[in-house]
Amino acid sequence: MQNYDVTATSTASPAVVWRLLLDARTWPVWSAVDELVLDRSSGLDPDGRDPVGAVRAFRTGKTVTGERLTGLVEEKRMTYEDAFNKAIHDYDATIELTPTSDGGTLIRWHGTYATRWGMGLLMRGVMGRVMQQMVDGLASHAASWSKA
Repeated sequence: MQNYDVTATSTASPAVVWRLLLDARTWPVWSAVDELVLDRSSGLDPDGRDPVGAVRAFRTGKTVTGERLTGLVEEKRMTYEDAFNKAIHDYDATIELTPTSDGGTLIRWHGTYATRWGMGLLMRGVMGRVMQQMVDGLASHAASWSKA
């Protein structure tokens, strides 16, 4: 199994960060994904409060991947697993939000996954880089969104 563990700190409160995480429609704005693919997604909430069991499909370049929400603890933790992904399998990820003493949020995004034979080294570099972009984008966008 491969893994990644990335962090970022936002000046935004956990409530603001949580709202962005929960609403898959915001992900293309702040993350490394290009588009939420509605026809490959299921169970999305029209008000942006996607529930456990929802499958959120995202396109990055030509690749579409799907993630199924497996756990939600309001303003604290989101867990998900791969629903469909050609490059990796057995993917489980957790995003944890911890309030900071100044009212901001420490965001920790970590996960484990397996790859097809021969893809381990490549995916280790790609996942580490992409997931750091994800957590940095979330932290930055949440900070700017909370000021608006």
